[in-house]
Amino acid sequence: MTMPFRAFAALSLLLVPAALPVPLSAQDNAASPAPTPDIPAPRALQAEGETPWLYEGSDVPVDSEWLFGEMENGLRYAVRRNGVPPGQIAVRVRVDAGSLHEEDAEQGFAHLLEHLLFRESKYLGQAEAIAAWQRLGATFGSDANAETSPTHTAYKLDIPDIDDAKLYESFRLLSGMIREPVLSDENVAAERPIVLAEKRERGGAAQRVNDLTRRTFFAGQRLATRNPIGTVETLEAATGEAVQAFYDRWYRPENTVIVVAGDADPMVLAGLVEMWFGDWQGTGEPGVAPDFGDPLAPEGAPVAPGSDLPIGQLAVAVEPDMPRNLTFAVMRPWRRVDDTIVYNEGLLLDILAQSIINRRLETRARAGGSYLYAQVQQDDISRSTDATFVTFAPLSGDWQAALADVRGVIQDAIANPPTQEEIDREAAAFEVAFVNSVEQAPVQSGRDLADNLVNAVDIRETVAAPQVVLDVFRGMKRRLNPEDVHARTRALFEGSVMRSVYVTPAIGEADEAALQLALASEAAADDTARLAGGALSFDDLPPIGTPGTITEQGALGILEVEQVAFDNGVRAILWANDAEPGRVTVRVRFGAGWRAFDADTAVYAPIGEMALVETGLGELGQNELDRLYTGRKLGFDFAIDDAVFTFTAQTRSDDVADQLYLFAAKLGMPRWDADPVIRARAAAELAYNTYATSPGAVLNRDLEYVATGGDPRFATPTPEMLAEVTPEGFREVWEPLLAQGPVELLVFGEFDRDAIVERLRETFGALPERERIDPVIAARVPGAMDASAEPRVLTHRGDANQAAAVIAWPSGGGMASIRESRQLEILVQIFNNRLLDALRERAGASYAPQVWSRWPTDIASGGRVTALAQLEPAFVPIFFAEAERIARDLAANPPTDDEIQRVTEPLGQRIRRASTGNQFWLFNLEGASVDPSRVDKLRTLLSDFSETNPQIMQFLADRYFARRTPLKLAVIPEGQELAKAPPAAPLDASAVQAASGARSAAGAAAIPAGR
Repeated sequence: MTMPFRAFAALSLLLVPAALPVPLSAQDNAASPAPTPDIPAPRALQAEGETPWLYEGSDVPVDSEWLFGEMENGLRYAVRRNGVPPGQIAVRVRVDAGSLHEEDAEQGFAHLLEHLLFRESKYLGQAEAIAAWQRLGATFGSDANAETSPTHTAYKLDIPDIDDAKLYESFRLLSGMIREPVLSDENVAAERPIVLAEKRERGGAAQRVNDLTRRTFFAGQRLATRNPIGTVETLEAATGEAVQAFYDRWYRPENTVIVVAGDADPMVLAGLVEMWFGDWQGTGEPGVAPDFGDPLAPEGAPVAPGSDLPIGQLAVAVEPDMPRNLTFAVMRPWRRVDDTIVYNEGLLLDILAQSIINRRLETRARAGGSYLYAQVQQDDISRSTDATFVTFAPLSGDWQAALADVRGVIQDAIANPPTQEEIDREAAAFEVAFVNSVEQAPVQSGRDLADNLVNAVDIRETVAAPQVVLDVFRGMKRRLNPEDVHARTRALFEGSVMRSVYVTPAIGEADEAALQLALASEAAADDTARLAGGALSFDDLPPIGTPGTITEQGALGILEVEQVAFDNGVRAILWANDAEPGRVTVRVRFGAGWRAFDADTAVYAPIGEMALVETGLGELGQNELDRLYTGRKLGFDFAIDDAVFTFTAQTRSDDVADQLYLFAAKLGMPRWDADPVIRARAAAELAYNTYATSPGAVLNRDLEYVATGGDPRFATPTPEMLAEVTPEGFREVWEPLLAQGPVELLVFGEFDRDAIVERLRETFGALPERERIDPVIAARVPGAMDASAEPRVLTHRGDANQAAAVIAWPSGGGMASIRESRQLEILVQIFNNRLLDALRERAGASYAPQVWSRWPTDIASGGRVTALAQLEPAFVPIFFAEAERIARDLAANPPTDDEIQRVTEPLGQRIRRASTGNQFWLFNLEGASVDPSRVDKLRTLLSDFSETNPQIMQFLADRYFARRTPLKLAVIPEGQELAKAPPAAPLDASAVQAASGARSAAGAAAIPAGR
């Protein structure tokens, strides 16, 4: 029996219902479900020995865990048993119809149709889909969702706690959505505003750059003029009849693939597919897939020197609030290939060649080059082109120098073979990654497996079991030589045409002629960034110090988790288990977190998040650390939390001892290289102006600062503040922070317990005793909200039809009231459902309004409940009025049992699923070595999130909404004024129409000229 099931069983014993009333809905649901009709045995499964439809033309070994079927109506399917997480199935329905299949007048119809299938269908009335899937335990947006790409539309459903009745019901509802949606004028009119809201929220400078990039790189191809979101004109002209015509052409069984992976008998899953889709027949004449076109050079295009590569379409975008970015691409026609082993060996060589170049480019950037970052990436785009993209960010207006530097590194790779040492280094990383995939195969989730197969269908390739991938890689070692890698490198930069787009904030800095001249100039090979020095060994590194003494060890009091303490005060929580074979998660919690900073030092907090790891340790800079990592899976994520700093890594059982040394050395022997600090400062400076490009960006910049009453620790550093940052100042701030405050380690996963305890003694146990955190620092909490009746207004420099609104109520923090915070989360999700229904489903005013709760556990205050929506400026007062109306109503009138059940079922299922992995336990046991109450309060987590009653919800709404004044924040375009608030009444069509009529006059005129 594997560990996920042991943990799941333990959870059911530990997280017993506490002293909370059982809601009536839970009692009602305990009744016996209606009997489920018999599911017929599948008849369309492909026989053993027959080549599955996915593997036709391929010699890649078939993944025998999948069962493949092809029905008489042309629908193909694949099913498999998978118990990760237990009790869940993942269903994917892929239709081979995306934006590239639309006629000119149908632009956006594939995506609109995706929305309409959730609007109304044979077994679901108008706007009933979200509630229906929630009652089945699925969270809308994560467990029930869909996507539209240029080449396909895919519907994704993850249903937890599955049984025969749920299986039957899920397939019934899904079949009605796919086969018989109600595509009426009424439904199109209801869904159109939601799609237009989604389009509006994607607008602004970044979208203008994306559109220009698409038009330039795919000039002459269908992809250049096909954005899945469509155009305002085609969406506003859409009718039920027109959308039905698109549906009839493309939504047909022969265009559809259904994939199911989950904790059920695959014969039952296959039977359900055939039962609900076997008699499906298309309506009318099927569509004929259009020619997507090839990337071709314009007639008479200049040719880059030293190659036969024509320089084609070029563009320069001037966006004052966007950082400099230059991309050029070598384009080739996309052609379907036979997905053979030899073909995959070639792909692996391509990836290895790119890894070598990218490592050289990164080495050059670290040394203080002319660009912030640079990357080479080959990609097949929408079955339209096979291209090699080169992207980099110049650090200054001298983009020609940055282009020359990047091209110089690439030219060296084209002109000269790599060294065997470089190849071996990248191959070692591949080996570790593929071995890790084999180790993790038993716990690969069903949703990932289903998504992988859908992606394979989309790119017309196969799927391979992790062991097959590893075998292919090990079997091609003969090809991992300088000659073969060099040949694939050269091929990456050969093609039909080169195209480029440069984005700059400065008018007059570049034009197409200058860009063409720069690309047409001959690149001088630069070999200075090549790998120097072989792999390093941890055995050659100095000890952290004198190994410490264990002063305490024993059970933590939950499952088989134990704790160990050392004489220097370091404490560790360990759980050796086989839940995730070969994988270990290590987290180090230390110091004071955000409490450590004040107004004078706050600027160094975000710089530390970017640079602290890369400043090195001991005698090792980042380049030396890269050599140390060769052949190992090591990580080093750093974060600043409310009251602690954290290092986190996912590593392998074979590497966990080295991971512990790495983390301990960062605390015990930090290095202070200057270049990472300078680079982080440059990155922050380049990013700052982007915060003004849209309402969402402004909120990313300012929301935390505003919500904490202007607490200077949470202010995004301005260019003026960043100008004061120095490597010396960085060290002055961070060196004492690495040495102070208690240290707690958590090591969860498959490891040798005794060996790791000894390694802890040699590493963290060998650290000097930590310095005490100053009581003044320890007492710091986030500033209080500055709430007022009138909204605070910020402005952005993006599109004139974009705005955002936030309303937030203060809540609390700390472990003492953690159970109340869990019940508050139920209330918040009810609030979210109501706001989504009001603003999206009934008004079409916002695409995805959200409500969430933040309750810090390491400090006693600072929590809040926040509601946010992006919408048109005229809708901002309507948002505030509707959010406050919902809050008042929840305080005055208890929610219904059905509302509660729609929330508690997904929440409970989310906990049950998460509990099968180590991350769940690690997250919930953080801090338990010094606060044993966390163990006790973990025991009630499931019941706290899944059991309540209407009276508790009303009580919490009164406490947190009715009795507290919220903060209101609006982000509107520059040059506009906030619209007047409407009467406090439920949102209805008249209010929306009134806002729509008032919104235009102030909006259109504010769009900057030239955009």
